[in-house]
Amino acid sequence: MARIKPQTLLQQSKKKKGPSRISLTTILTCSLIVALFVFLLHTTYRHWSYRSKLQSENGFSGSETEALHLDAKKTDLPGYAVFSTSKGTIVVELYKESAPEVVDEFIYLCQKNRFSGMLFHHVIKHYSIQVGNSQDLGVAEDWILGGKHHSQPDASLKHDAFLVGTPRGNPKNKGFEIFITTAPIPDLSEKLIIFGRVIKGEHVVQEIEEVDTDEHYRPKSTIKINDITLRMKI
Repeated sequence: MARIKPQTLLQQSKKKKGPSRISLTTILTCSLIVALFVFLLHTTYRHWSYRSKLQSENGFSGSETEALHLDAKKTDLPGYAVFSTSKGTIVVELYKESAPEVVDEFIYLCQKNRFSGMLFHHVIKHYSIQVGNSQDLGVAEDWILGGKHHSQPDASLKHDAFLVGTPRGNPKNKGFEIFITTAPIPDLSEKLIIFGRVIKGEHVVQEIEEVDTDEHYRPKSTIKINDITLRMKI
């Protein structure tokens, strides 16, 4: 067998391809991927670490924290209602937390324009002004028959004037009645569900209270709600 000359071996080795080089672009791409992965891990760790710390400091479980997050959606509801009446404007702050179901119903009816054109059908001095669908005295009847509305209001009473409420257990077929108090009422919580307070336009409420009425406390002149506008802020 003939021996291969060293010069021939050298030439053959030159013809063989060396190892392929990794391009700079590939190196940069891999580095970016690794850096992104590390960043995501770090961000996830910080998120769960902070959440665990928050829960431990406030004493909330995971489900309670989620419930709080859901409750935050309540802030999306309108917080104020602007009553445009034939006597002027009344601004009411809604009690979304203390009477959520009643506020929800009130907001729904406002969005449907159910209060537009409604009359203030009973006006009782030192008690309330009433607007809605019903034509009877409703929760005010026992107050009037007992003569309590003629007594001097107690300054220490918790239930003040200019509170906005609707009768407790009011049948659906009677519609939604709105009472705005014009004086402190001792047993108000037994009669009404308070869902708001007048914060502007108290003088309009007082002007409505002073209108002439018949023996059934119905205003002799027409006083009505033109419309109610809902607002997030005032």
